[in-house]
Amino acid sequence: MPLNRPPLSLGTGPRGVQDARRWVVGTFANMGRDDLRECAELAVSELVTNALLHGAPPILVRVRGTQEHPRVEVRDASSDPPALQAVGTPEDDDSVLLTFGRGLDIVARASEAWGAEIESSGKVVWFTPAAQFSDCPGDEPLITGAGDLVEQTGEIARDPERFTLVGVPVVAYVAFQNHFRELRREVRLLTLAHESDYPLARDLSGVFDTLGRPLALGIGSAQVAAALAHGRSTADLEVTMGRAAARGLEHFLELLDLTDAFCREERMLSLARSPEQRRFQNWFLGEFVRQSRGEAPRPWDVADSTNAADERHSSVS
Repeated sequence: MPLNRPPLSLGTGPRGVQDARRWVVGTFANMGRDDLRECAELAVSELVTNALLHGAPPILVRVRGTQEHPRVEVRDASSDPPALQAVGTPEDDDSVLLTFGRGLDIVARASEAWGAEIESSGKVVWFTPAAQFSDCPGDEPLITGAGDLVEQTGEIARDPERFTLVGVPVVAYVAFQNHFRELRREVRLLTLAHESDYPLARDLSGVFDTLGRPLALGIGSAQVAAALAHGRSTADLEVTMGRAAARGLEHFLELLDLTDAFCREERMLSLARSPEQRRFQNWFLGEFVRQSRGEAPRPWDVADSTNAADERHSSVS
């Protein structure tokens, strides 16, 4: 059964570490995974300590994955990779906070795999707890995502084309970006930590990295942010994208439908899209495909009415 529990929001100071430990221990007990509780508690203590010392608020703790393969994540608002040096030693008794941390080597020894996903808005440091704490030095972390938002590909630079998206509902757009990042990160982490158990994730990760690169660059995000800042519910976006990349989004739409099917069958760990999410994404991505073929822009309100009517007709039939 996929895990999609609400995250725990932490305050600053030593109490945040204590709260995270109690919450994770309780969560694993409720899942019936007492065998993982000790390592999960040790590792989350270190990650939260590191986030408090080197990261930026807000700090969130979350348990994702499945009951068979649970994963603990600590998110903070700093895009700096996790500090790999020791953050405290037994001699550092001047600071109560430092007594909680003895270096991220604890995370490696308490985990089957661990790493970080770097995003423009911060980072998520994750680990899959082991059944036993290792006496040997642990593996290096798997750091991903650091370069995704830095530069575009040569393909986009070679065949630029201007696209216009009219009447984009900003709330739906933000939800789409969040869903895309979550799904993309999920298939990446599955590939890194449990490729043998989820072979589909490896194939999906490669396709997401190739076809989803324009989305990872946050197309139109600055214009949507400006609309939100001025209290507008919609925005008209002017986006430059490579023609080939735009046409490739047609296949990406098919991939999203396939991913939904796997989510419903619990072969993926994320939730399938709602009908509203799917309708918006089909319009938003479909506009790039349509306009790359020379068709005129179609506003969201017109497209939404057409799609809704089609869905009602299908349900009657």
